[in-house]
Amino acid sequence: MNALLPLDKPAARAASDGTQGIRRVVRVLKVLAVHRDVGLRFVEVADLCELERPTAHRMLKTLVEEGLLVRDPRSKRYRLGALTFELGLAAAHHFNLVDLCAPSLQRLARATGDTSFLFIRRGNDAICVSSVPGHYPIQTPVVPVGSRQPLGVNAGGLALLLSMTPAEVEEIILAVRPRLGAYGDFDADDLRQSVAAGRVQRYSLIGEKAVPGVTAIGLPIVNQLGVPVAALTVAAISSRMTPARQQDIVPLLQQEVDEVRRLLYR
Repeated sequence: MNALLPLDKPAARAASDGTQGIRRVVRVLKVLAVHRDVGLRFVEVADLCELERPTAHRMLKTLVEEGLLVRDPRSKRYRLGALTFELGLAAAHHFNLVDLCAPSLQRLARATGDTSFLFIRRGNDAICVSSVPGHYPIQTPVVPVGSRQPLGVNAGGLALLLSMTPAEVEEIILAVRPRLGAYGDFDADDLRQSVAAGRVQRYSLIGEKAVPGVTAIGLPIVNQLGVPVAALTVAAISSRMTPARQQDIVPLLQQEVDEVRRLLYR
């Protein structure tokens, strides 16, 4: 059997150039993910990614042709394309959030005595995908797994909003506004105030909306680009979820959010 020979200089240079090209593409995709709300112009992409203009032009043109990016013909801004979403869906089965978050939900339920929940986003809705009841004698009415409410109506959806840009939040509020009347006297201004309060206190808090008599708090799970992928919440009867108790629960939520992120992105 012939021994493996070291690459000659042209081949080694080609391999190096290929690796550099891949890193550049990944950098472009990451930058555009961060600026996903407004997109970026060609010059902005080149500057942020530290690319020569001709190199940036070739890369962006090819990424558009392959469907990883789209270019708005009017604003000339680049955004992530449909293929990035499709690739994410294809990889999603490797990251079963329900199984991965199960230990965290169990620990939260044991530590607080109240019901813990896992929510994910689907469009403009928050969907409950898992819950674990606590041991406190009076438990909250269970939000059924699979149920969905507009983002911001429950603590999970509100937590997801807290990690979005102001432009994204406003777009969602305008989209869900016609549906908010089904949740008592909740309206778009109430939702804006809830988001503003959550940004100040650094966790979501909402009561008497998705489920009457219940108050819940939550934190988002964000990916490495700061995009929210899910939220963990704890819900209790409103009389039990006092401000002091909220302060006891938030560190527990933060600990479990950090653990989930470690498992997802280690």
